[in-house]
Amino acid sequence: MSNNLLKDFIVNKRIGKTALALVVASTLIGCQSTQNNEALGYLSEPYECAVPMVEQSQDLRIYQVMVESFVNGNDSIGHGTGYGTSHHKGDLQGVIDSLDYIQSLGMNAIWLTPIFNSIPDEGQNHWADRLDATGYFTSDYFSIDPRFGDMDKARELVEAAHAKGMYVFLDGVFGHHKDNLVPSPQGRLPAGDSNPVDYPESLAFYQEVASYWVKELKIDGWRLDQAYQVPLPAWKALRKSVDQASQSVTYQNAEGETVHPLGYMVAEIWNNENYITRTGYGPEKDPALCSAFDFPVRYRVVETFAVNENSNGAKGGEWLAEGMKLHDLYPPHAKPNLMLGNHDLVRFGDLLQRGNIAKPDQAQYWARHRAALSFLGAYNGPITLYYGEEVGDEVPNFADKASSDICALQGYCDDHVARSSAKIDGVTAQLNPQQTELRNYVASLMALREQHPAIVHGKRTSVLATDAVYVDHKQKGDDALLYMVSTQAKANMLTLKAEDIASEGVLVDLQTQARFTPVNGEYQIPLSGFQARFLEIEKPSSAGVTVETAAVVLTGKGFMAQCDNPTVAEAGPKTETMYVVGDFADSGWKHKDNRAYSYKGDNTYQVVVDEVAGAYRMQYATKDWSPQYTAEGLELKPGQEKTLQFGGYGKDTAVTLPVAGRYVWSLKFSDQGSPRQIMVSKCDE
Repeated sequence: MSNNLLKDFIVNKRIGKTALALVVASTLIGCQSTQNNEALGYLSEPYECAVPMVEQSQDLRIYQVMVESFVNGNDSIGHGTGYGTSHHKGDLQGVIDSLDYIQSLGMNAIWLTPIFNSIPDEGQNHWADRLDATGYFTSDYFSIDPRFGDMDKARELVEAAHAKGMYVFLDGVFGHHKDNLVPSPQGRLPAGDSNPVDYPESLAFYQEVASYWVKELKIDGWRLDQAYQVPLPAWKALRKSVDQASQSVTYQNAEGETVHPLGYMVAEIWNNENYITRTGYGPEKDPALCSAFDFPVRYRVVETFAVNENSNGAKGGEWLAEGMKLHDLYPPHAKPNLMLGNHDLVRFGDLLQRGNIAKPDQAQYWARHRAALSFLGAYNGPITLYYGEEVGDEVPNFADKASSDICALQGYCDDHVARSSAKIDGVTAQLNPQQTELRNYVASLMALREQHPAIVHGKRTSVLATDAVYVDHKQKGDDALLYMVSTQAKANMLTLKAEDIASEGVLVDLQTQARFTPVNGEYQIPLSGFQARFLEIEKPSSAGVTVETAAVVLTGKGFMAQCDNPTVAEAGPKTETMYVVGDFADSGWKHKDNRAYSYKGDNTYQVVVDEVAGAYRMQYATKDWSPQYTAEGLELKPGQEKTLQFGGYGKDTAVTLPVAGRYVWSLKFSDQGSPRQIMVSKCDE
């Protein structure tokens, strides 16, 4: 959940106290005995991710529903207010009415945003009413919000979904709540402030919450809101409670089999790979959580096929491949879950319009949707589809960022504008031909995921990644295929060597049935602009895939690449101290002394920092952010000089440091102080 701009005071309070809570919790765990840890509810021994759950969760195709904005199934209830442009009358009956449609897409799970009771305070204002509609600041974790339905209706929904072969996940907010909180059936309450709560004192309360709904409704797990608010030892204990509750109950699945609830838990941690590991997954030998949303790759997908929320895009296949490679930073137990959007992000259709790329009446609007959704369909592991993405939904008369002074009143703030009324074919809308075609394409992608284990479970090998195309080889046993997608508007003829893709026969397009036979050991495969193909390898070679990996050079040349340049006393062209400011583990967008530039002469400023391997976004700025600078194209590669230019909000430089070590960050200016060059270079060890 991302709070609305008018709730910034909550966000600021949360960030500061959460960071402190994490530090305090880590300190407590480090100094307490095993006996004390157990007394607090923490586990003294590692608790591994359950193998059956992990294997089954790989196949998840989750459909996300924002309940209050989705479908009005019972006009006698509903909040009638909220953030975004929807009717704000969504309820559980509306979800039940849509189950056949969701099933027809090939989705096998549903995630509902919070449905627990947010009790209005006497005399609360309309902003509090709107926040209640989201469900993310609940009052009673053990009852259903009557404006959504009741316990019987919730049970009916879960049982109907199970009968259709779909899992059901509820939204678990275990780090904050509304001030008028109701005690649990066991008389428990969380401790500390309402946002965030204190751990470990709040652990027992949230264990009761997490277990109650698994036992009461037989839900299959939890999506975990703002998971960074909860310390790792608490997540481990909460995960065990969910596992135990899941093993204590059963239900009949669509095949008539008696099964336990899945027990899947997926974290919302909106940051880079290192931060997600540090606050969610935990260390390799002591797992905390087993799955988290893949926000880093999500941003790379929209930056390739559209733009991000700050209008930055025009990336290619290499950008996607680099993001997938960064999965190596996660511990082995990590199972990232990819999504294209959610209720806190701008819809892909609106991002296309924000980037002045395409509108719904243009063919490229739909082609780029298909390309982005194909990448989601080809992803190894669980995926999540936000309602409306399957029909290319957009919010009419919205594209550009709205003024923060009035966007909440309009429903046009970036962090809630995607909460629009659902277009459910045959329930709330009749789809036009373009929407129908895209919906059918999504269904075909989901069918491929179900029919071909190589897509979900197979070993992924990057075959080719350029500005124009992205190609993966995927194999599980005898099931082998290629996934390829064009990352440009113009058509392209792709040449692939048979030996490079471990193929000894025909390639068959699984969606069009087109067949490609090698000539002189090479395949010629046409790709139109933003076209994706899933090509089955009819006869895989036992030799396996052969991919030549180019040597990576991280150290540049010249004065800007030298790590031992002495600081000089003479004045340079800049009078104020500048800093490397970004989402580094040691700084978190703060100006830190160890990241302050010093003048080295030749109009060049440098700072040498010990860096952890990872992907980072940053700017180069004074403490008052005036001026601030960024790299041309908003991307920098180690060892390569780039043009330096003035930055601004959202114009962050993206840098991937593939290995840990000492790096020198360099900026060069003209005699008059105008930006000239930038470089980051690894120091020779």
